[in-house]
Amino acid sequence: MNTLKTAVLMVGLSLVLVWAGAAFGGRSGMTIALIFALMMNLFTYWFSDRIVLRMYGAKEVDETEAPELYAMVRRLTQKAGLPMPRIYMINQPQPNAFATGRNPKNAAVAVTTGIMRILSVEELEGVIGHELAHIKHRDILIGTVAATIAAAISYLAHMAQWAMIFGSHDDEEGGNPFAAIVMMIVAPIAAMLIQMAISRSREYAADEGGARIAGNPRYLASALKKLHMASQQIPLQAQPATAHMFIVNPLSGGGFARLFSTHPPIEERIARLESMVL
Repeated sequence: MNTLKTAVLMVGLSLVLVWAGAAFGGRSGMTIALIFALMMNLFTYWFSDRIVLRMYGAKEVDETEAPELYAMVRRLTQKAGLPMPRIYMINQPQPNAFATGRNPKNAAVAVTTGIMRILSVEELEGVIGHELAHIKHRDILIGTVAATIAAAISYLAHMAQWAMIFGSHDDEEGGNPFAAIVMMIVAPIAAMLIQMAISRSREYAADEGGARIAGNPRYLASALKKLHMASQQIPLQAQPATAHMFIVNPLSGGGFARLFSTHPPIEERIARLESMVL
């Protein structure tokens, strides 16, 4: 169901992009939108992992520098039937982790120094299992494509706004001025909501897959409780565009902000994991 839901949402996001291009410039606008999205996807496919790791000052560690973590990742990776990913450490007090890379052969798992301090061995296994499930399901690529298409839609909306301001919108190619105005308002919001729905769907799947890799759903459930509490108390200078990559949302916020979170409610994630216990 999660895979089907993700596929439907990705189709919906692509249709929003096509509609935004058509509203802005008719057939030519649609073509430009598709080409622009393709170019952005090619760039992010090859370079997004390096950009994100550098953004957070992640340092690659080997078996001599982090022997226990390395051994844990290697054991769980073999259990999951995956190639050994590169391992990175981020010098941040907030306990968190994420996976990145364009495919399982070019993947990386990054953990903060904070997560190494507060989690037990079993809880850390649950977290590593979650990140390996993301790699196995190719969620990194799905999330990157979704984020890129959403960014392309937002860019089109800004282009349409400036075109309206300077009176350069031309409807000879089939563009509709009224549709362009609606697109400027609705398209970025729709893209953001669909992108968040995709991210939430993949988090549930990674929780389930990670629990199976670690061997016990309670490991990850317990880890999520600690990580959620700590993320609310310890800040992390995270970029909103990359917040969906972390195992728990690094950006604190509650109430209305939770409706626009890239992560499902932590209570629901824990309840799902606990329901897996026989």
